[in-house]
Amino acid sequence: MNQQKYVNEKLLIANRGEIAVRIIHACRDMGIASVAMYADDDIGSLHVELADEAWGLVGATAKETYLNIDAIIDIAKKSKATMVHPGYGFLSERAEFAQAVIDAGLKWVGPSPEAITKLGDKIEARKIAASVGAPLVQGTQDPLNNADEALAFAKQYGLPIAIKAAFGGGGRGLKVVWKLEEVKELYDSAVREAKAAFGRGECFVEQYLDNPRHVEAQVIADLHGNVVVLGTRDCSLQRRNQKLVEESPAPFISDEIYQEILTSAKNICQAAQYVGAGTVEYLLSQNGTLSFLEVNTRLQVEHPVTEETARVDLVVEQIQVALGEELSIKETPKAQGHAIEFRINAEDPSRGFIPAFGTLSLFEAPFGHGVRVDTGVRTGSLVSSHFDSLMAKLIVTGETREIAIRRAKRALKQFKIEGVASVLDFHRAVLNEPDFTDEFKVHTRWIENDFKQDLKSTRRAIPQHQQAMVLSYIEIDGKLHRLGLPAGMFAQGAVQVEQQPAQSTELALQPEHLQAPINGAIIAWKVQTGEQVSAGQVVAIMEAMKMEVQVLAHQSGQIELLKEVGSTCQADQVIATIQ
Repeated sequence: MNQQKYVNEKLLIANRGEIAVRIIHACRDMGIASVAMYADDDIGSLHVELADEAWGLVGATAKETYLNIDAIIDIAKKSKATMVHPGYGFLSERAEFAQAVIDAGLKWVGPSPEAITKLGDKIEARKIAASVGAPLVQGTQDPLNNADEALAFAKQYGLPIAIKAAFGGGGRGLKVVWKLEEVKELYDSAVREAKAAFGRGECFVEQYLDNPRHVEAQVIADLHGNVVVLGTRDCSLQRRNQKLVEESPAPFISDEIYQEILTSAKNICQAAQYVGAGTVEYLLSQNGTLSFLEVNTRLQVEHPVTEETARVDLVVEQIQVALGEELSIKETPKAQGHAIEFRINAEDPSRGFIPAFGTLSLFEAPFGHGVRVDTGVRTGSLVSSHFDSLMAKLIVTGETREIAIRRAKRALKQFKIEGVASVLDFHRAVLNEPDFTDEFKVHTRWIENDFKQDLKSTRRAIPQHQQAMVLSYIEIDGKLHRLGLPAGMFAQGAVQVEQQPAQSTELALQPEHLQAPINGAIIAWKVQTGEQVSAGQVVAIMEAMKMEVQVLAHQSGQIELLKEVGSTCQADQVIATIQ
């Protein structure tokens, strides 16, 4: 790679965490200067330190920072960036952001705003898929007007059905209905989530394949008419439609299904005049029925498993495509070995995968042959309550799936995380499940329905911020400088500081305490003080990161509500008692 050809380019990364670090590495390999941006909680983050420049976004929440288009474009201009890479999540699939980047005279690393709009509308995407003969289950051609139309569809085609946000993704605005009496409530919930997450409440409905696998095709396309499917992935191990384990190539599928995925994925992208990296997703039923699901018009979290088996750097390809170059690979490669990715989230799997946050007192990643770790944290990093819980990704590669699994067991045993809860114990347990390792009986609801191992609960602590030293950051021309200073020096000043690992005290809980499962707001109580409730009954609805989560009674008894509707609570905060 001739680095001199890119010497005049400077790329702004409109993201954070591990994906920002991943993009910085690609920029460094290409000889392109990188520009990071950061919210208040991210001032001490790894991506901020590694980038050539780092510029602050004023604010703490996603809305104030990584979703603030005007502020991001302003930083791009001030830093004299020539390109913008959105990563995944945040603004990566927002056509108005892509257009704003282009209107500012910058190069957009991604598909055109028109393609994002076309494929981001799931109803339009279904029409494109149908036009090229892609496999599809029954679904509505237009958005639903009300819950009655969803009910009529369910009666005509049978249950289960999926009510889905027309402009959604990531599990937000997706509700699966198993009983006719649930249609109205879940339709209303899907609309609320869609409005909160995407600003639009339109939903459609389609048949839901019971216990399906989730398989997908990684596509890359350039401006010269080359569209290449780089391989398949399986992403069936999910919790609440959020992927936890992914692998490439998708194992245990027939040659016929494999070819149908490759052909239809390429045809869909060609029909949409797609450019850049994208993923075409499918559901595969137990009886072999394949159905198009959606197109994600961005880089996926799980892209490293394809990189390992296709032997291609997807981020470099993305950047080169944005610069008008042809793809370095012109046809589907034969998969080289097998790769498995484990998402290392700050979540407690013993308690329904509720998010955790705090300071990492220890982050010790594994290493060795066949082991790759993409991370945005290290020991001392803050896992912020304002953003996604993904800390890192463990990617393990072997000549065969069996070898990759053996290496994964070794790597996960070596992985150490302290200070916040993590999903490490869940991943270790999965690798001892024959359903995953031998027979591959996993499906998108396998964790909820079939995973029976009891995992040890991670005890949480409330930090007591008493430390002798803090880290202060000074920004000079976009570059941060870090200084260690006595904690009391700036007690009255307006200096941003990063809290260091601190002493903690355990939460004093009683058996009757009902705790909030997530950091979020209570948007509805389903019961009133004094009512008798049963263990497992839905007693409240909370919202976090624009997704609704049910609060279940932990035991039977008489409930007393301690928090009002609208209250914002931290995970594990007591919100009611059940005597």
